[in-house]
Amino acid sequence: MHAADPEVAETVKRTVQPYFVLQGNICALLAARTHVNVFLYDGAIVPDPDGIITAGHDNKTARTVAVHEGGELPTAPLLVMFRQIIANNRAGGWRRLKPRD
Repeated sequence: MHAADPEVAETVKRTVQPYFVLQGNICALLAARTHVNVFLYDGAIVPDPDGIITAGHDNKTARTVAVHEGGELPTAPLLVMFRQIIANNRAGGWRRLKPRD
């Protein structure tokens, strides 16, 4: 996360979940038995050209990248997405930027 922007801060929300924030949520981590979910708080407006999103394709607030035990973290595509989410946060956040349906 800090490679995306050195100003990113780590915090804990909901008592146990690690979040990464910069002028709004960027992502949260949730460990499961066999994988870790990376919840991207992007309002589903950040492009996913590499197809790394594994769940939440139709969600209005967040999508998920699941990283399974023994699997590889899609570092480069995630970094691109994190940088776009940070830029969107600095521009007012996805709720302000997302076109109304």
